[in-house]
Amino acid sequence: MSTPHTILNAPLTYLKGVGDRRAKLLESDLGLRTYGDLIEYFPYRYIDRTRIYLSSELHDQMPYVQLQGVIRGVQEEGSGHRRRLKAFLQDSAGVVELVWFKSVDYFKGRLHLGQEYIVFGKPTLFNGTFSISHPELELKGAPHSSVGMLYPMYHTSERMKKARIASKEISQLVRTVLREALDAVPETLPNYITGHYDMLPKREAIRAMHFPNDTRELERAKLRLKTEELFYLRMKMLALKAGRRQQTGGYVFSKVGEHFHRLYDEGLPFELTGAQKRVLREIHTDVQSGHQMNRLLQGDVGSGKTAVAVLSMLLAVDNGMQACIMAPTEILAQQHYKSITKLLHGQTVSVALLTGSMKKSEKDSVTERLIAGEIDILVGTHILIQDYVRFRDLGLAVIDEQHRFGVYQRSVLWDKSRHYSPHILIMSATPIPRTLALTMYGDLDVSILDELPPGRTPIVTQHAFEHQRSDIYFFIRDQLRQGRQAYVVYPLIEESENLDYRSVEEGFENIRNAFPATQVGMVHGRLPADEKEKVMQDFADGTIRILVATTVIEVGVDVPNASIMLIESAERFGLSQLHQLRGRVGRGTAQSYCILMTGEDISENSMKRIRIMCESSDGFYIAEEDLKLRGHGDMEGTAQSGDSTLLKVASLSEDSRIVAFVSNLSGHILQEDPMLSQPQNALIRQQLSLLLEGEKDWLQIS
Repeated sequence: MSTPHTILNAPLTYLKGVGDRRAKLLESDLGLRTYGDLIEYFPYRYIDRTRIYLSSELHDQMPYVQLQGVIRGVQEEGSGHRRRLKAFLQDSAGVVELVWFKSVDYFKGRLHLGQEYIVFGKPTLFNGTFSISHPELELKGAPHSSVGMLYPMYHTSERMKKARIASKEISQLVRTVLREALDAVPETLPNYITGHYDMLPKREAIRAMHFPNDTRELERAKLRLKTEELFYLRMKMLALKAGRRQQTGGYVFSKVGEHFHRLYDEGLPFELTGAQKRVLREIHTDVQSGHQMNRLLQGDVGSGKTAVAVLSMLLAVDNGMQACIMAPTEILAQQHYKSITKLLHGQTVSVALLTGSMKKSEKDSVTERLIAGEIDILVGTHILIQDYVRFRDLGLAVIDEQHRFGVYQRSVLWDKSRHYSPHILIMSATPIPRTLALTMYGDLDVSILDELPPGRTPIVTQHAFEHQRSDIYFFIRDQLRQGRQAYVVYPLIEESENLDYRSVEEGFENIRNAFPATQVGMVHGRLPADEKEKVMQDFADGTIRILVATTVIEVGVDVPNASIMLIESAERFGLSQLHQLRGRVGRGTAQSYCILMTGEDISENSMKRIRIMCESSDGFYIAEEDLKLRGHGDMEGTAQSGDSTLLKVASLSEDSRIVAFVSNLSGHILQEDPMLSQPQNALIRQQLSLLLEGEKDWLQIS
């Protein structure tokens, strides 16, 4: 179904007041190309112009005020670039000075003595007199006046402002496009929803978003458009999920066999948590359903995702199939290979490793054994997606740290099996807030490991200021004397003129000077891959005692002996990043520590993040708080291609109640009418068809 051709698709060059030059700027700087784009370019805030103040009511802390009075005098001062224009506005309570430093001739021509004007701007007190610099000015009673309304403010770029396209000009263009094209905007929600929940019609909501009569109307407009956006995002994800289940059959793992039972009953060195057992039941139900599994496994660092993955792969092996696990780095792949081999010691399961750094003869040997069916479980990096890597019968693919792989890379695994697409288990140690999981990952089944294995000692997290550095170093020396190791993490690779915190290279020298008798290593994103791998391996082996690094170690090798994580300039990191970095320690039996070092003067927002880290080690709580502080657009590894464009008004961080509402509403509608074939749902079906148009099959794995 193609997008209907209406005036909404007309290029903005046709709109009065735009022209070619403005149209190019609107497209390049704001992404606005058509009438429809401009209609849905909403203000980012509103200024209350419903009240007119008297000059006697002004005080220095007021953000913006609106005054009404008569121009009693105009004078020009200075010359050249020091030239300025002054005017004196008199109301019934006194006089306020108006000043212009730019466009002097333009405003000089607009000011007429004795005329009554409405003036809008920010008052400043200087030498006992209030003045307003570069106020907005309009004659009292002018057409399309902003007086008496909530005044919309639109984002523009510096380049646009220089070309005289500021917020006010955008507002004028919006007025024009609404007059010409608002009637062409179609309703997108059926009457039984809008009527039952007393929602504004779509056109009325759009008009009120741009030019609301009052705050109540604005709130109703926002509620209507937020509900619509989140409803269709949820419906889109559910449609993708339903389509995948209908279109993609899956291998049936009908039995739980000997290899699974040997590991589950006697091979694990620890008791599985209740959460691990629950997730295994969910996976077992999926793999015997006849449909392809497409499951996201979320679990905090140390929650036991690997054990679940190995047991899941054994379900494939016990049913005569092969399994693979794809890791984002060689060192992580090697770690998986070692831990899987250790867990399956004494079993007849064949496990192999395939990485880019292996010799050609080694790679050839692995790929030959793989296609012959002599390898049961293959562990590797993104090399697994290469054409020459072919399985005899791939039944299950596990993807570790899924946000490190592109959607296309992950999708290639779908073609590695002969009959059906393999079952997919995606693992992430980055907890995703529930509101995001409900919407952005609505097309996946989600399993959560929300328990840590018994016996793990909680990591002690503390905040330290720069002046406490010598005390921190003393503490680290004491830990090193006890045989421990430490990470020191910096946010930058090289000095920036605009930022006052240490870079990793300078930090490396400082740490070497502070710990002259200790072997110190450095790793960052610009190091060649083989050099990076060697440093990480030396740290894992204990040759390097202190590892100075950037966030490249956020997803890395397990070093049970590392007990200290010192994060420099911790105020520069997001909450989820801090939590991931903290998860690098606390993997052994010794008490571990995370020290968040900051400058003396940090913002209130940064201090909130530090406090949350010190108070909680719950990754899901931290992810929710991170979403509140930063908004969904900044969340790492969670946004799926194309979906962010659906959210122009709604915010997943602020609108969790609406997310819950649309989740219930969509579930109820689909329960009553799974195919949306009933007449009352024709509008929903039509809108969904437009949203799903052009979706690639491989997006469904994302």
